[in-house]
Parts: sequence; C-alpha cells; structure tokens
Amino acid sequence: MGLNSTPSAQRVHIGIFGKRNAGKSSIINALTGQSLAIVSDVPGTTTDPVLKAMELLPLGPVVMIDTPGLDDEGGLGQLRIQKAYQILNKTDIALLVIDASVGMTKEDSAILEKIQQKGIPYIVVRNKADLSVQSAAAGPAAESIEVSARTGQNIHELKERIARLVPQEDMTLKLVGDLLHPQDVVVLVVPIDSAAPKGRLILPQQQTIRDILEAGAVSVVTRETELKSTLASLGKKPRMVITDSQAFKKVSAETPEDILLTSFSILFARYKGNLFSTVQGARKLNSLRDADKVLISEGCTHHRQCGDIGTEKLPRWIRNFTGKELKFVFTSGTEFPEDLSPYSLVIHCGGCMLNEREMKYRLGCARDQEVPMTNYGIAIAYMNGILERALKPFPEFAVKVPDRGRGDNMPV
Repeated sequence: MGLNSTPSAQRVHIGIFGKRNAGKSSIINALTGQSLAIVSDVPGTTTDPVLKAMELLPLGPVVMIDTPGLDDEGGLGQLRIQKAYQILNKTDIALLVIDASVGMTKEDSAILEKIQQKGIPYIVVRNKADLSVQSAAAGPAAESIEVSARTGQNIHELKERIARLVPQEDMTLKLVGDLLHPQDVVVLVVPIDSAAPKGRLILPQQQTIRDILEAGAVSVVTRETELKSTLASLGKKPRMVITDSQAFKKVSAETPEDILLTSFSILFARYKGNLFSTVQGARKLNSLRDADKVLISEGCTHHRQCGDIGTEKLPRWIRNFTGKELKFVFTSGTEFPEDLSPYSLVIHCGGCMLNEREMKYRLGCARDQEVPMTNYGIAIAYMNGILERALKPFPEFAVKVPDRGRGDNMPV
C-alpha cells in the first residue's frame, strides 16, 4: 500500500488552530508546498473543519485539519468554534497559529489550555514574523517557533519540529498477526453487503488481509453462503475464521468448535485497546428497560440503504433480544455527543475510520459519565450467546467471561 493510499485512521492527524486571519491556511500551504487551503484577507474564510489526507515530508502520510477561527462571531460563529474544539478529539499533534505582531490572545490561551489538558503534543506557531518588529512571547521556546508563511522563514524547521512530535509506532500492535504462525490458514467470511463500496472490500477486511499476509499466513475469502463447502474443501484445518458481524450466528453454527472464531469488529476493538471495556458494556443489554435510549454511532458516513446494519438491523435485533420498547438515536462521522447522560447504552461501530485518539476519547466520554459502551460485533455475539467463543482467540481473555446472551431470540 502506497503512502497516498494509507487509510486516514492510520495517518498522523495534525490539527491547525488559531484566530481568524492568523494565517492557519497559509501555514498549511507553506508546509505542504501546495495551495490546499483557501487563503483570503477576509476574516472567517474557513467556516468548517477541512481534512486533507496527504504526504508531508519528513513525516510521511498525515491528515492536515484546517479549523474555523477561534474568534468567530454570532450564533453560527459559536457553532464553528465548537467544531474547532471537537477536532481536538482526533488531533495527534496540534499547531496553534498566532499572529506574531499581536501575540497570545484570550482565545489562543483558552484552546492551548484545552490542548494541554488533553495531553496533545503541540507547537505554538508565531506566524507573520516578517511583519512583526518584535514578536510577543508565546510559551516556552521548546514549544514555539517564529515563522513566516509568506516568505518561508523557518517553515523547514517547523516540519522538523512536527516530525519529532510524531508518536512512535508500536510495532507489536497487530490486528491478528500476533495470533498466527506462518502458513496458518485464516478463513474470512465476507457477505456481499449492498452498503459496501461496489467492487471493493471494506476497510476492515482489507486491513485484516494485509495483516495476515505480513504474518506469513494464508487468507481464504468466502461468503457466508459458501462457508461450509469452503471449510470442507480445504486441505488443512484453518487456524481461525473471522466473520462480518452480521453473519455471526450462521457462521458460528457452521464452524467446528475446534476452530477459533471471531469478527472483524472484535479484532478492531482489541487493536484500538478497548476490547475489555466494550465486552463489559455488552452486559447492559440484559437490563435495558422500556423507553431507555440507545445511541448507535458510526465513525464513518455513508448513504443509508435498506437493511443498513446500524439503523435497521441492530435496532430490530436488540428489540427482539430485550423484548423492550426502546428509543434509538443515530450519529455518524464526527457527530458524537459530549453529553451521554440521556443514554442507557452506546453501541459503536468497529471504528476503522477513526484514529486511536478519537476512539479513546469516545470511550472516555462514556466511562466518565458511567454510560456502558460496546460495539456492533460484541453486541451481536453477546445477543447470540457466542461472545465467550468469539473471545477465545485472545490470550488476554483466557479467564472465562460469563456469556449471558440469549441467542434463541435472535434472527439470523
């Protein structure tokens, strides 16, 4: 996979923050050497966060995020400022751009305090140094730099500083490769979903196949309708079967008990470090009551179609499982409520399109507000009474996890 095709969730997210006309868009253009962001002397040109996936040397693949001005005005301006603050939840490195001739303002100080509270590595970029007779102080020298987007002054040095802030990749972190040996056979069950991109596998499937290949193992991809014949035709017993969560019940019934079984979404919960908490959250399904609100949240945006898992299948399955009249609320993309108190349970997708920081933020919101949170695959496995089996591939779950799901109530 080339740098330009690296999934956004695996790229370093660099958030650019500051007041209107501090030069945020100009800094992005100077860093990239391209006219990616619209530059204008008119305050408020950037009205919504703009994300651009690209390669930034010497870092490699990144996502640059241009945000609205922190001093925007009016009711709509306040909503834009709120959007800028929300971007912090997915920001790996923050650049706070200030006008060097003006110095740090109350708006700059407020977001800098929030950046520090969240533990986000940051640089205060004192832009327009070429227009400033004497730039105002803006934090410790180790955390700030004086630049000019117009003349290119210190732009190279800024790139080097950003590169030094990039979190070191944990090379031991794998989707599934650490559970495999060379020449192991892994069967991937991939239903042909009408909501999936035509002619392509969805991102979790692509990334899992790549991880299997890097482990020196062999992947065999089949539909749920051909699983039984596929297993019978293999020359050796597969190490593991990984299924799309929608087919969990059927795949479990047709996969012999001596073959490990899990789902793509459970793999991603482990990969992003939230498997244990989402397993605990699934137990809330047993105690939901009439009129309880359930938030179903997806990290990506796509056109809703008939049979959509998030808005149609999951609500139907949950109603069948609980026997309760529940109220469902749906969000997608960056829309994730800060106040989760109205909800009795949050059920999230696998989060393949969200970076680790944003996924941890969402989990943290639920934990801090004591709202149980689980994900699609874990909830489906739990309701089918097969969660314990789906966790057997993972050494960290060697201790038996009680599985109280009542699968008889679940349709395939």
